[in-house]
Amino acid sequence: MRRLVLKVVFLGLLSSTLFAQPPADPSFEVTSVKSNRTEAPATTIFPLGPGDAYAANGGRFRATNQPLIAYLRFAYRLGQRDLLDLPRWVYDERFDIDARANGEPTKDQMRALMRSLLKDRFKLVAHTEQRTQPIFDLELATPGRTGPQLRAHHTEECVAAIEPQFTTLAPSQPARRSPSIFQLPTLPCGSVGFVTIGTPAGDRVRIVGNGEPMDRIAEALKSPPTGIDRYIRDRTGLSGTFDLSLEWSVVPDTVQAPITVQDDMPPRFLEALKTQLGLTLSSTRGPVDVLVVDRVERPEEN
Repeated sequence: MRRLVLKVVFLGLLSSTLFAQPPADPSFEVTSVKSNRTEAPATTIFPLGPGDAYAANGGRFRATNQPLIAYLRFAYRLGQRDLLDLPRWVYDERFDIDARANGEPTKDQMRALMRSLLKDRFKLVAHTEQRTQPIFDLELATPGRTGPQLRAHHTEECVAAIEPQFTTLAPSQPARRSPSIFQLPTLPCGSVGFVTIGTPAGDRVRIVGNGEPMDRIAEALKSPPTGIDRYIRDRTGLSGTFDLSLEWSVVPDTVQAPITVQDDMPPRFLEALKTQLGLTLSSTRGPVDVLVVDRVERPEEN
């Protein structure tokens, strides 16, 4: 009898193991997805960039008039990875997403929730491949030396976040010099996000980082304002984390109006990268992770 009882218990445990359901993907408690055909500006109460820091808001995600590509880049933390085989509407059509999660998820946990939402509401199916493509290597312009606006991060210098401020006046007014490079805008200590600042005149952009490793600095340099559209690989040999402030002019030489050509205008991006950060980009080829979208559909609204 004892042997029989043991056998029954064992079979019960085996059965529960064999037929146990796999854990469900994390999901938002409440979600709303709607198409947006207005001319209103895109907004979000949750930062969609590649960084990890954000202000706690009770697990709320709300973004309006954003293209699906913005949600995809956020959910998969694409940064420098390319997206392949996407239909045109993913870039052109806009959507409002309003969702709420339990507790205070981290930003990576919120990304996982967004991936689940995209699979459920947009029927997204995707996979990652590694391909050899043209890339840039980020290198020191002078071995062993960084530029004046790239410095080692010191925790004791951390300050609270402040509102971004512009560094030029309106287009009809002359440009003015920027204040001290590490005064504005400032990111929270330990953040891994970047702030890209456009000015009212649209003639200059600034990226500021606080406590960033060099691979994340390389990642931030691939963006529309810089004009760099390739993956950037860190080959500086610099370890640790850094503070940086990089400012450059985004107005092409051929279309600059005389009013914008000022003695204190910042340089073009590649020149600024070298003189301010002491870094250069070298063209080469290398492996790049790309996200291939196998399937995506327009959502049913609610």
